[in-house]
Formats: sequence, structure tokens, C-alpha cells
Amino acid sequence: MNNLRKRSHYHAVHDLKYHLVLVTKYRNPVIDKLILERLHAIFQEQLQKWDVELIEFNGESDHVHLLIKTHPSLDLSKLINSIKTVSSRLIRKEFKERVDSYYLKPYFWSRAYCLLTTGGATIDVIKRYIENQDKPVK
Repeated sequence: MNNLRKRSHYHAVHDLKYHLVLVTKYRNPVIDKLILERLHAIFQEQLQKWDVELIEFNGESDHVHLLIKTHPSLDLSKLINSIKTVSSRLIRKEFKERVDSYYLKPYFWSRAYCLLTTGGATIDVIKRYIENQDKPVK
């Protein structure tokens, strides 16, 4: 899909893109290469269910970046809550030993998140920023 093309949804033409940053609880460096890859797959699947396009994804050991393209009828806070809940549950289940070494309680994500519109920078600049994140190597 051409990321520069405007979409229509319920009689509205739009081009809405957001940069979402999710941080691990206490900024613990729990994300390794396997978890990052699994998070990418989880987010891709969950966002498709919401009719949201994942343009770019990357992360470091304590946070992830998502560049998403949405439609105007989307409740962003509900979307974010949903993808955080689903990804947290699945990661804690699938990587229990690694995650449990950082958290005594069933945590993964911080309650906070950062959501930015992409109007101040070009999409290419934001994509390059996300692509150049320091990926975990082990």
C-alpha cells in the first residue's frame, strides 16, 4: 500500500499518521531481539483488526516505536489500551522466564505512552529515526 496515498473511510478522506512510543514498566531493559520480533508480529496482527496500518516498527531494550496510519473514527486511547493489553499478556505468557526476572507482578508496559502527530516532520524523517533505533542484538 502506498503510504503517501490518502484513504477514505465513512465518507471522509484522510491521511492521519501517528508516532506511538511504548515504554516498559520502570524502563526495565526486558526487550531482546526475540521479544522485539514477537512484538512486531503482535502489533501487526492487532492493528489490522482495528483497520490501522503499521508503517514502521522498531525498538530498543526498554521501549518500542510504532508509526501508524489511522482513520478518523478511531478512538486512539482504546486502540493503544488494546494493543498494550494484548501484547503484554502474550509476551508475559510466551517469555515468562525472561519477563519474570524483571517483574514480580504481571507488568510489561508502563501505564504512560507517547503519541505524536507526524505533522512537524516528514514521514521519511520519522521512518529513518525509527529504523535507526538501537535494536537489541541478543
